[in-house]
Amino acid sequence: MGIVRILVVEDNYEMRDWMSALAARVFPHAELAVRADTRSALAACLRDPIDLALVDLGLPDGSGFDVIRRLVAVRPMAIPVVTTAMASDTAIVGALSAGARGYLLKSEPEARLERQLRQITEGIPAISPPIARRIMEHFQRTGPSEELDGSLTRREREVLSLIARGLRIADAALALDVAESTVASHVKNIYRKLGIASRAEATLMASRLGLVGGAGERD
Repeated sequence: MGIVRILVVEDNYEMRDWMSALAARVFPHAELAVRADTRSALAACLRDPIDLALVDLGLPDGSGFDVIRRLVAVRPMAIPVVTTAMASDTAIVGALSAGARGYLLKSEPEARLERQLRQITEGIPAISPPIARRIMEHFQRTGPSEELDGSLTRREREVLSLIARGLRIADAALALDVAESTVASHVKNIYRKLGIASRAEATLMASRLGLVGGAGERD
Protein backbone atom coordinates (compact mmCIF):
# COMPACT_ATOMS: atom_id res chain seq x y z
CA MET A 1 0.00 0.00 0.00
CA GLY A 2 1.10 3.58 -0.54
CA ILE A 3 1.63 5.86 2.45
CA VAL A 4 0.50 9.35 1.43
CA ARG A 5 -0.32 11.06 4.72
CA ILE A 6 1.19 10.33 8.13
CA LEU A 7 -0.05 11.54 11.51
CA VAL A 8 2.59 11.79 14.26
CA VAL A 9 1.16 12.17 17.78
CA GLU A 10 3.82 12.93 20.39
CA ASP A 11 3.84 15.48 23.23
CA ASN A 12 7.60 15.66 23.84
CA TYR A 13 8.96 18.16 21.33
CA GLU A 14 12.39 16.52 20.96
CA MET A 15 10.86 13.10 20.46
CA ARG A 16 8.26 14.61 18.15
CA ASP A 17 10.97 16.08 15.90
CA TRP A 18 12.91 12.81 15.97
CA MET A 19 9.87 10.69 15.11
CA SER A 20 8.83 13.08 12.34
CA ALA A 21 12.31 12.97 10.83
CA LEU A 22 12.31 9.18 11.01
CA ALA A 23 8.96 8.97 9.24
CA ALA A 24 10.12 11.45 6.60
CA ARG A 25 13.18 9.33 5.82
CA VAL A 26 11.17 6.16 5.46
CA PHE A 27 8.33 7.79 3.49
CA PRO A 28 9.98 10.81 1.79
CA HIS A 29 6.97 11.59 -0.41
CA ALA A 30 4.37 11.44 2.35
CA GLU A 31 2.78 14.50 3.92
CA LEU A 32 3.28 14.78 7.68
CA ALA A 33 0.70 16.04 10.16
CA VAL A 34 2.18 16.49 13.63
CA ARG A 35 0.09 16.82 16.80
CA ALA A 36 1.10 17.16 20.45
CA ASP A 37 -2.10 16.28 22.31
CA THR A 38 -5.20 14.11 22.18
CA ARG A 39 -7.63 16.91 21.28
CA SER A 40 -5.81 18.05 18.16
CA ALA A 41 -5.01 14.46 17.17
CA LEU A 42 -8.69 13.49 17.36
CA ALA A 43 -9.56 16.47 15.18
CA ALA A 44 -6.94 15.41 12.64
CA CYS A 45 -8.40 11.90 12.53
CA LEU A 46 -11.77 13.33 11.57
CA ARG A 47 -10.46 15.84 9.06
CA ASP A 48 -7.45 14.31 7.32
CA PRO A 49 -7.21 11.22 5.05
CA ILE A 50 -4.59 9.48 7.19
CA ASP A 51 -2.79 6.36 5.95
CA LEU A 52 -0.40 5.83 8.86
CA ALA A 53 -0.49 7.13 12.43
CA LEU A 54 2.49 6.95 14.81
CA VAL A 55 0.92 7.41 18.22
CA ASP A 56 2.51 7.84 21.64
CA LEU A 57 0.39 6.43 24.47
CA GLY A 58 1.12 9.04 27.13
CA LEU A 59 -0.45 12.35 26.15
CA PRO A 60 -1.05 15.41 28.36
CA ASP A 61 -4.83 15.56 27.89
CA GLY A 62 -5.75 11.92 27.41
CA SER A 63 -4.38 8.73 25.98
CA GLY A 64 -3.06 7.44 22.71
CA PHE A 65 -5.65 4.67 23.06
CA ASP A 66 -8.36 7.29 22.43
CA VAL A 67 -6.62 8.46 19.27
CA ILE A 68 -6.26 4.91 17.96
CA ARG A 69 -9.91 4.07 18.64
CA ARG A 70 -11.10 7.21 16.87
CA LEU A 71 -8.82 6.65 13.89
CA VAL A 72 -9.95 3.04 13.49
CA ALA A 73 -13.58 4.15 13.66
CA VAL A 74 -13.38 6.93 11.06
CA ARG A 75 -10.48 5.70 8.88
CA PRO A 76 -10.74 1.88 8.79
CA MET A 77 -7.98 1.57 6.20
CA ALA A 78 -5.49 3.62 8.24
CA ILE A 79 -2.65 1.86 10.06
CA PRO A 80 -2.26 2.97 13.70
CA VAL A 81 1.17 2.13 15.12
CA VAL A 82 2.05 2.74 18.76
CA THR A 83 5.41 4.46 19.31
CA THR A 84 6.16 4.43 23.00
CA ALA A 85 8.52 3.55 25.83
CA MET A 86 5.79 1.50 27.56
CA ALA A 87 6.29 -2.26 27.33
CA SER A 88 3.87 -3.54 29.97
CA ASP A 89 1.30 -6.22 29.17
CA THR A 90 -1.44 -3.75 30.05
CA ALA A 91 -0.22 -1.20 27.52
CA ILE A 92 0.34 -3.78 24.78
CA VAL A 93 -3.01 -5.53 25.17
CA GLY A 94 -4.79 -2.18 25.54
CA ALA A 95 -3.25 -0.92 22.30
CA LEU A 96 -4.15 -4.05 20.35
CA SER A 97 -7.67 -3.97 21.76
CA ALA A 98 -8.01 -0.35 20.69
CA GLY A 99 -7.10 -1.36 17.14
CA ALA A 100 -3.34 -0.78 16.88
CA ARG A 101 -1.73 -2.65 14.00
CA GLY A 102 1.82 -2.18 15.20
CA TYR A 103 3.78 -1.48 18.37
CA LEU A 104 7.27 0.04 18.30
CA LEU A 105 9.52 0.85 21.23
CA LYS A 106 11.36 4.15 20.97
CA SER A 107 14.38 2.52 22.60
CA GLU A 108 14.91 0.23 19.60
CA PRO A 109 17.88 1.01 17.31
CA GLU A 110 16.93 3.61 14.73
CA ALA A 111 17.86 1.35 11.82
CA ARG A 112 15.52 -1.34 13.13
CA LEU A 113 12.67 1.14 13.54
CA GLU A 114 13.17 2.28 9.95
CA ARG A 115 13.11 -1.32 8.75
CA GLN A 116 9.94 -2.06 10.71
CA LEU A 117 8.20 0.98 9.24
CA ARG A 118 9.24 0.13 5.69
CA GLN A 119 7.71 -3.32 6.06
CA ILE A 120 4.29 -1.75 6.55
CA THR A 121 3.99 -1.19 2.80
CA GLU A 122 4.44 -4.95 2.35
CA GLY A 123 1.61 -5.71 4.76
CA ILE A 124 3.97 -6.78 7.56
CA PRO A 125 3.03 -5.47 11.04
CA ALA A 126 5.53 -3.07 12.61
CA ILE A 127 6.21 -4.77 15.94
CA SER A 128 9.43 -4.46 17.93
CA PRO A 129 10.87 -7.93 18.69
CA PRO A 130 10.61 -7.47 22.49
CA ILE A 131 6.92 -6.61 22.09
CA ALA A 132 6.31 -9.63 19.86
CA ARG A 133 7.83 -11.82 22.56
CA ARG A 134 5.69 -10.21 25.26
CA ILE A 135 2.53 -10.74 23.21
CA MET A 136 3.41 -14.38 22.62
CA GLU A 137 4.06 -14.85 26.33
CA HIS A 138 0.72 -13.21 27.11
CA PHE A 139 -1.07 -15.59 24.72
CA GLN A 140 0.70 -18.54 26.29
CA ARG A 141 -0.55 -17.51 29.73
CA THR A 142 -4.03 -16.27 28.95
CA GLY A 143 -4.86 -16.71 25.27
CA PRO A 144 -6.93 -19.40 23.54
CA SER A 145 -5.31 -22.82 23.39
CA GLU A 146 -4.08 -24.57 20.28
CA GLU A 147 -7.31 -26.59 20.34
CA LEU A 148 -8.92 -23.65 18.55
CA ASP A 149 -6.96 -24.75 15.51
CA GLY A 150 -9.43 -27.58 15.18
CA SER A 151 -12.22 -25.08 14.53
CA LEU A 152 -10.48 -23.77 11.41
CA THR A 153 -11.10 -25.39 8.07
CA ARG A 154 -8.18 -26.43 5.89
CA ARG A 155 -8.72 -23.37 3.68
CA GLU A 156 -8.91 -21.07 6.68
CA ARG A 157 -5.57 -22.45 7.89
CA GLU A 158 -4.09 -21.71 4.46
CA VAL A 159 -5.46 -18.18 4.48
CA LEU A 160 -4.22 -17.52 8.03
CA SER A 161 -0.75 -18.73 7.06
CA LEU A 162 -0.62 -16.41 4.04
CA ILE A 163 -1.99 -13.40 5.89
CA ALA A 164 0.44 -14.00 8.75
CA ARG A 165 3.33 -14.03 6.28
CA GLY A 166 2.41 -10.50 5.24
CA LEU A 167 0.35 -11.12 2.10
CA ARG A 168 -2.47 -8.74 1.37
CA ILE A 169 -5.93 -10.09 0.66
CA ALA A 170 -5.41 -9.58 -3.07
CA ASP A 171 -2.10 -11.46 -2.97
CA ALA A 172 -3.58 -14.31 -0.93
CA ALA A 173 -6.48 -14.59 -3.38
CA LEU A 174 -4.00 -14.81 -6.26
CA ALA A 175 -1.94 -17.46 -4.47
CA LEU A 176 -5.03 -19.57 -3.75
CA ASP A 177 -6.67 -18.85 -7.12
CA VAL A 178 -9.91 -17.63 -5.54
CA ALA A 179 -11.80 -14.33 -5.44
CA GLU A 180 -10.68 -11.56 -3.09
CA SER A 181 -14.16 -11.58 -1.54
CA THR A 182 -13.67 -15.26 -0.70
CA VAL A 183 -10.40 -14.56 1.11
CA ALA A 184 -11.97 -11.59 2.91
CA SER A 185 -14.77 -13.87 4.09
CA HIS A 186 -12.26 -16.43 5.34
CA VAL A 187 -10.33 -13.72 7.21
CA LYS A 188 -13.54 -12.57 8.90
CA ASN A 189 -14.32 -16.13 9.98
CA ILE A 190 -10.76 -16.70 11.21
CA TYR A 191 -10.83 -13.55 13.33
CA ARG A 192 -14.19 -14.58 14.80
CA LYS A 193 -13.15 -18.15 15.58
CA LEU A 194 -9.80 -17.18 17.13
CA GLY A 195 -11.14 -14.15 18.99
CA ILE A 196 -8.68 -11.75 17.36
CA ALA A 197 -9.09 -8.36 15.74
CA SER A 198 -5.89 -7.38 13.95
CA ARG A 199 -3.24 -8.66 11.56
CA ALA A 200 -0.68 -8.49 14.37
CA GLU A 201 -2.75 -10.88 16.48
CA ALA A 202 -3.30 -13.12 13.44
CA THR A 203 0.46 -13.31 12.89
CA LEU A 204 1.09 -14.24 16.50
CA MET A 205 -1.70 -16.82 16.56
CA ALA A 206 -0.45 -18.36 13.30
CA SER A 207 3.01 -18.61 14.83
CA ARG A 208 1.59 -20.29 17.91
CA LEU A 209 -0.34 -22.76 15.78
CA GLY A 210 2.81 -23.61 13.84
CA LEU A 211 1.62 -22.10 10.55
CA VAL A 212 4.55 -19.66 10.26
CA GLY A 213 7.93 -19.10 11.88
CA GLY A 214 8.32 -17.36 15.24
CA ALA A 215 7.48 -13.67 15.60
CA GLY A 216 10.44 -11.40 15.19
CA GLU A 217 12.56 -14.11 13.60
CA ARG A 218 13.95 -11.68 11.02
CA ASP A 219 15.70 -9.82 13.75
